[in-house]
Amino acid sequence: MKITNILSLFDGISCGRVALDRIGIEYENYYASEIDKYAIKIAQSNFPDTIQLGDVKNWKEWNLPQIDLLMGGSPCQGFSITGKQLNFEDPRSKLFFEFVDILNYYKPKYFLLENVRMKQEYQDIISNYLGVQPIKINSALVSAQNRNRLYWTNIPNISQPLDKGIILKDVLDGDESIENFINYFDIMKPVNSKSNRVGIIGKGGQGDRIYTTDKKSVTLMAESGGRGAKTGLYLTGEKTVRMLMPNECERLQNLPDNYTEGVSKAQRYKMLGNGWTVDVITHILNNIK
Repeated sequence: MKITNILSLFDGISCGRVALDRIGIEYENYYASEIDKYAIKIAQSNFPDTIQLGDVKNWKEWNLPQIDLLMGGSPCQGFSITGKQLNFEDPRSKLFFEFVDILNYYKPKYFLLENVRMKQEYQDIISNYLGVQPIKINSALVSAQNRNRLYWTNIPNISQPLDKGIILKDVLDGDESIENFINYFDIMKPVNSKSNRVGIIGKGGQGDRIYTTDKKSVTLMAESGGRGAKTGLYLTGEKTVRMLMPNECERLQNLPDNYTEGVSKAQRYKMLGNGWTVDVITHILNNIK
């Protein structure tokens, strides 16, 4: 299949382009709007021919040709159930309306918008603007990561992906390969839980919870605190508790190893927490006719 021009808003590290290439969709031009210099660096290192457009708020100056596919994941921190629920008054959430304006102006054949789970009232507002209801897909079906997301699209016949049955330990490196290893085992407090949590450190805040590797990981986060920071902490050996490494996080997002190499580890974690799970996107885009 071939389409001519693709426009990716809030492009990040171009997970959408990885998905397009993985399923063999041919295209002539890939336009990207992104303002994070580190994300742009990673996108360009993997796809040097990406046409970077800059800030989405300046879209009226772009003068692009007809767009066939518009996709984006507008910043979600203002909507997230796990966040402060700042909704449409949050400046980041207002960027959703830039997506709507661009959609109405270019009238692409296909569009795809990704966002987090949110209050029903916010979800309904987005659905009313886009004219479609979202499909909820958990990345756990195609990855070792629990990551529930909503996808609004006019691409037809989207079903749930088949469950690949991957668990976290399937994508982990051996502990002997981990640099700057920190062992929290001696201060871990075991917990009796029906979830995948096996222990806590201190008071057990979100970043201080310890999980098994025999199930799915928790959701990668761009913004999070505690010892587990953006990946969670995991009991990976008899006396080993650690964070996930960037390569392991790349696998949770179905990206090639070292895809985000070239920036600091902190930036890699942030970008991967903001990114898309590639195989979910390939599943959706596979229905383009």
